[in-house]
Amino acid sequence: MTQEEIRLSESGARKKHWKRWGPYLSERAWGTVREDYSPYGTAWESLPHDHARSRAYRWNEDGLAGISDRKQTMCFAVALWNERDPILKERLFGLTGNEGNHGEDVKEYYFYLDSTPTHSYMKYLYKYPQAEFPYGKVTEENKRRSKADPEFELMDTGVFQDDRYFDVFVEYAKADTEDILIKISVANRGPEPAKLRLLPTVWFRNTWSWGRTKHRPDLHQVKSSPNPVIELNHDRPGNRWLHCEGQPELLFTENETNTKRLFGVGSRTPYVKDGINDYIVDGAKEAVNPQHTGTKATAHYQLTIAAGETTVVRLRLADSGFQQSGAFADFDAIFAQRQREADEFYATVIPQDLSPDAKNVMRQGFGGMLWSKQFYHYVVKDWLEGDPSNPPPPPERCNGRNYEWKHLYNADVISMPDKWEYPWYAAWDLAFHCIPLALVDSEFAKEQLTLMLREWYMHPNGQIPAYEWAFGDVNPPVHAWAAWRVYKIDKKRTGKGDREFLMRVFHKLLLNFTWWVNRKDAEGMNIFQGGFLGLDNIGVFDRSAPLPTGGYLEQSDGTSWMAMYTLNLLAIALELAAEEPAYEDVASKFWEHFIYIAHAMSHRGRDGMGLWNEEDGFFYDVLKLPDGRHFPMKIRSMVGLIPLFAVETLEPEMLDKLPDFKRRLEWFIENRPDLTENIASMSEEGMGERRLLSIADENQLRSILKFMLDEKEFLSPYGIRALSQFHRDHPYQVTAGNMDYRVDYEPGESSTGLFGGNSNWRGPIWFPVNYLLVESLQKFHHYFGENFKVEFPTGSGTMLTLWDVAGELSRRMTNIFLQDGNGRRPVFGNNEKFQTDPHWRDLVLFHEYFHGDSGAGVGASHQTGWTGVVTKLMQQSGESRERQRTDQSETAVGAR
Repeated sequence: MTQEEIRLSESGARKKHWKRWGPYLSERAWGTVREDYSPYGTAWESLPHDHARSRAYRWNEDGLAGISDRKQTMCFAVALWNERDPILKERLFGLTGNEGNHGEDVKEYYFYLDSTPTHSYMKYLYKYPQAEFPYGKVTEENKRRSKADPEFELMDTGVFQDDRYFDVFVEYAKADTEDILIKISVANRGPEPAKLRLLPTVWFRNTWSWGRTKHRPDLHQVKSSPNPVIELNHDRPGNRWLHCEGQPELLFTENETNTKRLFGVGSRTPYVKDGINDYIVDGAKEAVNPQHTGTKATAHYQLTIAAGETTVVRLRLADSGFQQSGAFADFDAIFAQRQREADEFYATVIPQDLSPDAKNVMRQGFGGMLWSKQFYHYVVKDWLEGDPSNPPPPPERCNGRNYEWKHLYNADVISMPDKWEYPWYAAWDLAFHCIPLALVDSEFAKEQLTLMLREWYMHPNGQIPAYEWAFGDVNPPVHAWAAWRVYKIDKKRTGKGDREFLMRVFHKLLLNFTWWVNRKDAEGMNIFQGGFLGLDNIGVFDRSAPLPTGGYLEQSDGTSWMAMYTLNLLAIALELAAEEPAYEDVASKFWEHFIYIAHAMSHRGRDGMGLWNEEDGFFYDVLKLPDGRHFPMKIRSMVGLIPLFAVETLEPEMLDKLPDFKRRLEWFIENRPDLTENIASMSEEGMGERRLLSIADENQLRSILKFMLDEKEFLSPYGIRALSQFHRDHPYQVTAGNMDYRVDYEPGESSTGLFGGNSNWRGPIWFPVNYLLVESLQKFHHYFGENFKVEFPTGSGTMLTLWDVAGELSRRMTNIFLQDGNGRRPVFGNNEKFQTDPHWRDLVLFHEYFHGDSGAGVGASHQTGWTGVVTKLMQQSGESRERQRTDQSETAVGAR
């Protein structure tokens, strides 16, 4: 075992709490629902960026490159000032949903470079302009632009011209569970000496201003030699000390709202949250406490850095005052050791036959996944009712957002999609996060999946909370799939499956499955109306709102997700039945559910209209009107590919070990041919005498793949598009309620306002569904074997097995991030700074989705969340042989 694996083992056994401290501080707490106390749910405007430096947060803290303990009682982050900005750089800046021409968007350049699972070593990079930060210019230009225009980025303002910026590297290394070494390295990339104020800051989350606790922590300066020290006193974690190398000026204030600045009324203390900002930027000496005590403090370093030079500042946040020995005597040795241990750990995870470039991408992918863990705090009952020491919430809140989720009590470290744009959990995102997380920390992945099913998360009716903007929205039911995949990844890694985990999630998922069956099958015909399902603007209508036509959509994707859900639960039940035969009965029930759903997909009960369109050879949604009429919504989109996700194979050895289940299965095949004869191949054995469970039979599979693997339709050089290119010249149109609705092929940013306009399912490439397509093709191959081949691409004459097609799709997706033969990464698009500058070109961003034609990153720029599955794809499918040979050849030449 590597040292990091030993730490993981100690953490899992609760012997040493290596994960007590981590990157649990959000990149943004302003503009969130939980901090919104407005009458009409205008979260972005309720607490805007301009308020953030002056207003104490109720629920979560934020900071730059920050860490906290797992309950966020104590926080540490870095603040900066270039002596030109109007405010300190204490947190990342970005546009609100109303300001951006494509919705909310962070307007900064920062990178999660590395992290081990226990956060024993972490590295972060922030690029800080030396010129005044163009807050106004970025906001005004994006407001001026239409949805047809590209976003106006920070790079477009010219502030990085002539390389006049600082690279601020923030690294952490744990000497022990409560002993954290902090190294801040500031490099001046510009042509001239430049000044920088560096302000490492420590503070307490404000828990005392709301009338729910009387304890008020404090921090103060202590006499120490040779370095200044800040002592932090809190009744729960106990005492901690921040040791500051050199002789910085220590400044103290309170983490209290500046009500005078924000609301024109006197503040309860003269020392408020933005006191340090006012002292540094405005020279207001009275803004900080001369007694050197408070609940927020900073070490003020005044640096002048020569052109091309790097200045290093060291700090140590520990549970020791180091009275007998210096805090920095062993600093460098420990740092070097933790870096070596991180390298040793990732050498066991990242395949050694990958090119150096691919290894770098994987390492940053894991780094982003682990940095995106966040303490998330939101007690809905308290939020709805208000706090004793604050004015009561507006009456509209009683029946407003999330009022049906009063049981929900969030106060945990959770994997986030993106700590700025999505600083809250999202149920189906989280499921995909757990796949790559299981490669490095399977215990954390299992904890995350179990957490969403706990009594204080799952609704009493069985629904899993979606995300804070609307906990009642419906996400695809992928929790069972994720649990099954994590179980198998963990079993392969350790040699033993965690059956207790599998049993726990299975029992809770039974409740969720029942909720789906009872709430989302309007006519009891096994055709589901899932609603939103996370695909945003995939169709002509807003699927989370009542249809303008009346009636409802019979959803191909909603029904397919449910078919997939039944197969996932079936697989889990069969695994559990291997040791506990009672699960055979439950397995039979899910087999039966699947048969009914699959049959309904093609035959649709009483009226005979299924979701499969024989004329086109594709699955579509069906619009059911109030008068009983219905017709297919002929949009060639991901909606018609999702039926491929509902596939599973049954091994003959497993069936022989479960005679009761096998007997019921055979009875169904023999006595209900009306239901089973068109459901893939239950009676005909495939490769290895396997049985196949699938919505799509062989002919349907070939028809769907003909579309999916056509470069004029779905197949992009970088994966599978969410919408066929066919709709570029043939937009789908429908008229309802005197309004025209249409769907066009849009490979990049969305031109519609649905869901804020910052998410587009009309042409780009999305990693979660692409990942499931790859996995589904592998399962089909597992049944059909080497003799089943399809054209790849369609019309090329090249015939590949489905296994090879899955591998080719995987590599097309990973090529988004890897340098091509010209040294360019598709993810960077036409951004020359990223493509060619040695200080930028190897810094990888994992976007929310990707341009369907060019592979350029689109949407949230740091959503390593579900895009992080690229690490699993690279681990199992590697990279294209041609690119790998080129990269390794160039490396060898460079070495010579």
